Amino acid sequence: MTVLSGILIGLATGAVFGFALEKSRVFEPGAIVGQMQLRNFLMLKIFLAAVVTGLIALAVMNGLFGVKLSLKPLLLKADIIGGLILGAGIALSGACPGTSLAQVGAGYRDALFVVAGGIAGALVYGYNDAAITALFAEKGDKLGFDKLIGLPFWAVALMLAAMLVLVLGVLEKAMPWQSDVGRDVDGLADRDEAGAAEGSTGKLRQAH
Repeated sequence: MTVLSGILIGLATGAVFGFALEKSRVFEPGAIVGQMQLRNFLMLKIFLAAVVTGLIALAVMNGLFGVKLSLKPLLLKADIIGGLILGAGIALSGACPGTSLAQVGAGYRDALFVVAGGIAGALVYGYNDAAITALFAEKGDKLGFDKLIGLPFWAVALMLAAMLVLVLGVLEKAMPWQSDVGRDVDGLADRDEAGAAEGSTGKLRQAH
């Protein structure tokens, strides 16, 4: 693969991903903050669907074509602390690294500050990579579910994909995606808007 073909494939993949991201409305701040508050599960449904797709693709590649997988080690300290920092940033900004660019394209001006913060964070990390790596140095094990269960990876991947499909079905049954997206397609679920309206009505009654 040449550099040019790699760039073209990356651009095409990014365009498809961006189109799907925008159409799903998962980039909406209301959907992201609602997910963090466990009020809106649109974001979780999209991510689980992506995991199912990835598991099936990896199962086919591994089972039919013999593609070997390279696992990353489990680094508990780095994963937990990094996850908490990332989660706090997502909850405060209503955006994540991927959705912030979609928000800029959709006209959310505050997303520009999120992108700028991400670039600043990458620069700080890049200039302090050695010190940060030393701080979180630990030896992690490369252990997958297939090794724990003692089955081929492709079989475990398909079983996990089936389980996640079941979870998706239960989530969708309890909270349909139309309700999660909201009437104005802004990620503010109908039940959230109804609750806000009820709260406003209660305040008006108290005022009178």
